Amino acid sequence: MTTDTAPSARTRPRLRRAGAALAALVLPLGVAAPPAAAATLAPVEDFGANPSGLNMYAYVPDAVADGAVSDPALLVGVHWCSGSAQAYYDGTAEWRQAADEHGFVIVYPENERADGCFDVASPEAMQRGGASDPTGIMSMVNHAVDAYGIDTERIYVTGISSGAMMTNLLAAQYPDVFAAGAAFAGVPATCFATGSSTHLWSTQCAQGELDLTGEQWAQRVRDMNPGYAGAYPRMQLWHGAEDDVLSYANLGEAVEQWTTLHGIDESTAQTDTPEDGWVRTRYGADDEPPVETIVLPGVGHNVVSWGMAPYAIDFLGLDDPGAGPDPDPGPTPDPEPTDPGSGDCSAVLVVQQSWTGGFTAAVTVTATTRLDAWRTVVELPDGTAVVTLWNGDVVGEDPLVVTNAAWNGGVAAGGTVSYGFNGAGTAPVSPQPVECG
Repeated sequence: MTTDTAPSARTRPRLRRAGAALAALVLPLGVAAPPAAAATLAPVEDFGANPSGLNMYAYVPDAVADGAVSDPALLVGVHWCSGSAQAYYDGTAEWRQAADEHGFVIVYPENERADGCFDVASPEAMQRGGASDPTGIMSMVNHAVDAYGIDTERIYVTGISSGAMMTNLLAAQYPDVFAAGAAFAGVPATCFATGSSTHLWSTQCAQGELDLTGEQWAQRVRDMNPGYAGAYPRMQLWHGAEDDVLSYANLGEAVEQWTTLHGIDESTAQTDTPEDGWVRTRYGADDEPPVETIVLPGVGHNVVSWGMAPYAIDFLGLDDPGAGPDPDPGPTPDPEPTDPGSGDCSAVLVVQQSWTGGFTAAVTVTATTRLDAWRTVVELPDGTAVVTLWNGDVVGEDPLVVTNAAWNGGVAAGGTVSYGFNGAGTAPVSPQPVECG
């Protein structure tokens, strides 16, 4: 991330140099790209809740569009400050080449702020289902799952600079959605939190002055998703050792955060040099490590170069092709109606924020036994209306009846899943038990 929505005067000289570095970063990659396939970058309209007005673009390889690949993986690619979906698409041609080769879909979020930076700082961005960029991006994921038949076990996120910061935040905030992430020159999740909805630049974090323990970093993540007890995404973290925009010190802080979330002792680190000038460290395992870093000594913020994407693709598992169409099994009988799990779950509503005439609430479902689907019934005060709802589907309004979205119906015994909504009117009592079945 190289600029701020409202940077202070003393930060602007550095930010201008960073913007030039990012411009240099993407242009050579676009020039080196071979001719494009028939598939191309396309805008997507009406993709769901979008409180901060993001744009959605998608790249769907021909093999996916034609049905030659079923249950494809999904990669969310998040651009840098001053970037755009088109610039990311043009400047990271290796990703779309891999999508063509391995049959996965890429979604490119885009914001239209003056600086082009994603919000990884405001209170709304720090809140799962809050009224900012992460919620809009999650709507894009949900839309892609429905539109392209995405394998919900193979959803990944990557990004550069501001996009790398969003990569860490999304993986931390939605660990039940993303299987893994690859962040190029970012910071730990929540590091940029400013407590302000208008001031989105943290000099303290950018300069590497925020020094917390692994447990403190991990607790910040847990606070965004209270009650979650599942696994966290695998993370690959890239950084230039001479980065003067987002200090190299942030890499060490991110390692502490993710190794703690994975329950890994940093003493498990094993180091090698996969390419000249690279230092790769793997934490926890040689094969498919939960956390991996790749450091480029002597390199600044402009960390991305041609030849890196295959290492990230391998780490994420995107080189595992999707399945081909299933053989025609012939006619099958209609399935018997099934109960989505009545009596097998409990739920509670918590009001996260309230103001005159409105509120934000979250409902957390806890599975007693394995669920393949869930349904909640919420009694709201008279005159209260739901304005927007995320991570679930509304099937009734009075009372509010919500079922799982396409990608979050399966919940392991003892596991949790949450949805949130913004309401107009009187906030309900909190915490409040909710009927679940």
